[in-house]
Amino acid sequence: MANLPQSLSMNAQFGGPSASLQNPAGALVNKDRKMASAEQLVLDISNPELREHALLELSKNKELFQDLAPFVWNSFGTIAALIQEIVSIYPVLSPPNLTPAQSNRVCNALALLQCVASHPDTRMLFLNAHIPLYLYPFLNTTSKSRPFEYLRLTSLGVIGALVKVDDTEVISFLLSTEIIPLCLRTMEMGSELSKTVATFIVQKILLDDVGLDYICTTAERFFAVGRVLGNMVAALAEQPSSRLLKHIIRCYLRLSDNPRACDALRSCLPDMLRDATFGSCLREDPTTRRWLQQLVHNVGVNRVPALQAGGGFEHLM
Repeated sequence: MANLPQSLSMNAQFGGPSASLQNPAGALVNKDRKMASAEQLVLDISNPELREHALLELSKNKELFQDLAPFVWNSFGTIAALIQEIVSIYPVLSPPNLTPAQSNRVCNALALLQCVASHPDTRMLFLNAHIPLYLYPFLNTTSKSRPFEYLRLTSLGVIGALVKVDDTEVISFLLSTEIIPLCLRTMEMGSELSKTVATFIVQKILLDDVGLDYICTTAERFFAVGRVLGNMVAALAEQPSSRLLKHIIRCYLRLSDNPRACDALRSCLPDMLRDATFGSCLREDPTTRRWLQQLVHNVGVNRVPALQAGGGFEHLM
């Protein structure tokens, strides 16, 4: 500290304002320098020899760069290069021969696509180009090795970024694809984190009226979702996860908003959600406890008029 100028020494010791705060112009120059660096890295993606390093640096620091998503989308050849990275590993998906290095590289590309999917200026452009469909082969894999699990989790992160903002157009697009069966598959066989993200996606779809109607239109769709949710509840009784349980309960609660689904839940809602099985797991989560209480109340209320109006799922089967 003796060799430092006194002003810097005092600031360091007593938490005084940093040089960048004292000099707004300096902070602006630093910001411009960072953005220029990011823009050059984006341009490097189009060069196969520089691409791997550019993807790594951008994925590590994407939160530091403002408006990175529009630049990625609008720069010449960048999206095409990212798609090229994705499709290049299709041949190693089946039989499963994905290496950790291959998984890391494509996940860095997916991290940039997640950035594009979450930005308000590029979200619908991303969707209208049907880019999420390129990720579906990854979600269709079943290998539980770490490279595949990382690939599925990162792919789910892109879809999760799309549904995070409530938008019926996004939900309608996803429902027109096979996203529900793919999420259900992950909810059955993925890691806890992958299961959590997949369940969150299903939850966001259900919270949209279009999504709830879609799931509850046929008995087959409803019971496909209900069966997976029920199996997850049984598994959580053995190995609890409050974060995952929260999303499962929210899915059930939303299903109970549909009269026919609510009637069906009387017979298929797991008993473990009706008793005290998860009392300790939810002790620190008053919101989820309230959801569970509302769910049990909804399922317990007599809905005979609703049955007479439209018939239950048994009527559809």
